[in-house]
Amino acid sequence: MYKIRYRKNFDPLLIILPLAICVIGLFFLYSASRGMQELKGMDFMSRQAAWILVGLLLLVLTINVDFRRILDWSYLYYFVIVLVLAALLAFGGSKMGARRWLNLGWIVFQPSEFSKLALILALAFYLGNNRFSARGLKTYIGAFLITGILFMLIVGEPDLGSAIALLPVLFAILLAAEAPFKFIFGSILLGAAASPMFWNFLKDYQKRRLLVFLNPDMDPLGAGYTIIQSKIAIGSGGLFGRGWMSGTQNQLNFLPERHTDFIFSVVGEEWGFMGSILVIGLFCLLIARILAVGERTNDFYGRLVVAGVAGLISFQAIVNIAMTAGFMPVVGLPLPFISYGGSSLITTWLCIALVINIDMRRTIF
Repeated sequence: MYKIRYRKNFDPLLIILPLAICVIGLFFLYSASRGMQELKGMDFMSRQAAWILVGLLLLVLTINVDFRRILDWSYLYYFVIVLVLAALLAFGGSKMGARRWLNLGWIVFQPSEFSKLALILALAFYLGNNRFSARGLKTYIGAFLITGILFMLIVGEPDLGSAIALLPVLFAILLAAEAPFKFIFGSILLGAAASPMFWNFLKDYQKRRLLVFLNPDMDPLGAGYTIIQSKIAIGSGGLFGRGWMSGTQNQLNFLPERHTDFIFSVVGEEWGFMGSILVIGLFCLLIARILAVGERTNDFYGRLVVAGVAGLISFQAIVNIAMTAGFMPVVGLPLPFISYGGSSLITTWLCIALVINIDMRRTIF
């Protein structure tokens, strides 16, 4: 016999921590976009705040539906996302040489962001249904095929960053499903060995980003400009920063994309090392709470979903922060809950909602 203790199982930190990160993000988004509002006539902060409210509303709706029922629709959701991505490539309008955004007139969204959630649900459902054969090669290849379809469609947009973000989701769920480590390690080695072959498939700007990572000074006014300015901004922040809305790289418009992919540079410049550690610490606490849900849940499907969410959020946070500091190539991944963008924000809040949903419905024997 068991009973489900929904409210008693609720962990408030799973809402408090991401909400705290969002609030911090709003401050820096306002600072980063203050001059841009006059140039573009856009109030980035108010739009982001609206998306946060939408994300919280969807969270409330999601946690009131048993996650097992949500998983029953995972293949349909995955199929719809595949169709949307394919239609985007075939018929979508090009913006800055890429076809990443679907314009419905009243709203513009990025399907590749929602594909991350689709992959988590589809892989969890697939491996959950095949849990007794999860250690077999056939099931392992099936998981790669599910991931590979989305990966290739997103690469074709092109959006290499979002495509790469699917891989840690795959491996995190495979580890949680107890797939043989020799398969996982072999796949990583095979991918590393084959990586030089993909060089010819990269776009010119993607090649320049990789080359600039190795030597930013090779094109200081072109491909290397953003990363050079980002490193200057973070370095100039010192221990406690220059103060909110007082960063010169930010306020004097030296730093491009500072409201999206490079918003952590604004954090480093205005709040310094201590402020950066605060933001990183909040992410670490959030990931720890998510992983704790995976450890205490009795549901195999739920454990897989939690692993995928933890893999996605931690990977994006690590890569974005390392990218802005010059430790990794620029791949165009947003910083969860902080970077401007409705699609990314809504997807991440839905991921948190699933974790809360699973935690609330764990069984107590």
